[in-house]
Amino acid sequence: MHVNADHSFPVVRVGDISSEPNTQRWLVDELWGASSVGVIGGAPKCAKTWLGLDMALSVATGTACLGKYAVPQPGPVLVYLAEDALLIVRERIEGMARHRGLELGSVEIHVITAPVLRLDRDRTRLCETTRRLRPRLLVLDPLVRLHGIDENHAGEVAELLAYFRSLQRQFDISVLLVHHTRKSAAGGVAAGQGLRGSSDIHAFGDSNLYLRRTREHLVLSSEHRAAPAAASVYLELVATDEKTTHLEVVGELRGGSTKLASDGKQRSLEERVLDLLSGGATVTRAKLRDSLGVKNERLGEALESLERAGRLGRTPAGWQLRD
Repeated sequence: MHVNADHSFPVVRVGDISSEPNTQRWLVDELWGASSVGVIGGAPKCAKTWLGLDMALSVATGTACLGKYAVPQPGPVLVYLAEDALLIVRERIEGMARHRGLELGSVEIHVITAPVLRLDRDRTRLCETTRRLRPRLLVLDPLVRLHGIDENHAGEVAELLAYFRSLQRQFDISVLLVHHTRKSAAGGVAAGQGLRGSSDIHAFGDSNLYLRRTREHLVLSSEHRAAPAAASVYLELVATDEKTTHLEVVGELRGGSTKLASDGKQRSLEERVLDLLSGGATVTRAKLRDSLGVKNERLGEALESLERAGRLGRTPAGWQLRD
């Protein structure tokens, strides 16, 4: 059979492959590899979007992710949030930027404004947008809103993931997909087995992050294809001032034990409620529940306890501190 050399695959002799030190390159130290693909996985309402935007802001500005993880080589970021209005996206990023002392106008985060992005038909447009902006990071949130395939069909999922891999290789970028876990998903590395859909989604990731809730905190765990997992940490969505709402590391888990925040104590739910109401704020129960990430029943018990102790008062507009 005649073979046209012009249509053969490029090859290189193994000895001619340039050698580099066998060290992991990071986009975000310990959390996300440079030029890596992967997911942020977690149940609904586990702050996955907050984490994705925190990483986006860090990469775009060179500031530490979650106030802890450095960004060695910052650069532009491209994001698409299918479930959030543009105003909400701006407010969230602006609040995080204000907390870090940054001017929003100088932040190189580019938001895709198309009302719908479907990767079964819009791949060329996304590719050309990536080619034009040359971002260091592409964030797509959530995966389920970006396609019409059957997530449990391994062949269909594999073909979609191959597209993301081609973007990563062609443009030397990191691709971060926000994805849901099943209700029964466990924490830690095992959480990858709990991602919704085909097991190929877990296997696909070079870097994966997982969020889950304990009684009082979010727990962030990681796994990497070519590096050890970072120590799991406790996170908190700090909304003491709604104009600077941000995620923050409040403790670290090592060897099954907990290293607490700098004050040496892990704050109780009652203390965290009082923090949110400091400065004369009046906050509804629903807003308190969303900010604290706790079950309604537990929040109710804490509010009743503080009310009985004379620390809080209930008004038509919400809860507030008593003098």
